Parts: sequence; structure tokens; C-alpha cells
Amino acid sequence: MTTNIFMLGMPSSGKSTLGRQLAKELNYDFIDLDKKIEISEGKKINEIFNLEGEDYFRKLETDQLKKIEPDTKLVVATGGGTPCFNNNMAIIKEGGISVFLDVKPYKLEERMRNSKKNNRPMFSLESDSLIDTLLKTYESRIDIYKQADIVIEGDTDANTIMWILDAHFRTLK
Repeated sequence: MTTNIFMLGMPSSGKSTLGRQLAKELNYDFIDLDKKIEISEGKKINEIFNLEGEDYFRKLETDQLKKIEPDTKLVVATGGGTPCFNNNMAIIKEGGISVFLDVKPYKLEERMRNSKKNNRPMFSLESDSLIDTLLKTYESRIDIYKQADIVIEGDTDANTIMWILDAHFRTLK
């Protein structure tokens, strides 16, 4: 297997954590798309959103996605909204295998509050309506997320993802 693997899902679904673990297990390189954007812009994602706006950020996301060469043994953790804008899902599907980590909004809220990181531009921990925002965002994105090659519901781990990927590749041959 040499194809790239794109991790999709809502914020706090485990894309970066599981993506890093999966890359290590497969002896692939790992890319966090948000980190690539932060490095290229010299600003944190929150700053980009606040200073330049979401449309500008989404363009940066698409630009970075287009720079990823196919079949280069990468695991890519996309941003939560990446597949939902600028026809990015088509770019992802052309670039490799997409894996959607389908974690429900109530679990996402729990993870966000437990991590205490308040670095997500669209999901403030101070907000009383965090769960409402998560529910609305999940509903607006789910149809695009479900276009992924592989959908994994609930909690999972890198070994399970590897097993599912292996089964997926065997069925493609």
C-alpha cells in the first residue's frame, strides 16, 4: 500500500491523534493540514480566521490540499471543514483513501471540554451553545463526510483503522 490516507471528521474526532499513530504503524509520513497552514502563514488558525476571515482560510486549505502528491505514503489529518468547501472532497478522493471518523456531537463536546484547549475558531468552550453549534455543524457536514471511502463510527484506534484499510485494499484488488 502506497496510497495517501486522508483522515476526515469533526473537530476532536481524533484525526490528528489517530493519524499520527496510523502513520507510525504504516511507516508513512504524517501531515496535519492546519499545522501546514499555520507554518505557511506564520499565524495560528484562530488568527487567520479573525484577521482574514473564513473564506480566506478555506482558500488556504484548498491550496495546501492541492500540493499533496498522490501515492507518497502520507497520512493527512484534514481540518474539520476541509472536505466541505471548494470541492475539496473530490481533491481528497483523487489523492488517496478517505477515512471518516464519525464521532457524535455529544462525545465531541465531552472531548473538547476535557481537553480544555480553546483553539477552535468555530467552537468556543466558553459558549453555552457549544453542543448546539456542534449539532448544527455535524448535520450540515454529514452528507459530505459520508462520501468517504471508509466510515468508522464511534471510538476507534489505529489498529482497527489499519485492519479496516487492509480489508478495504483486499476488496479493491
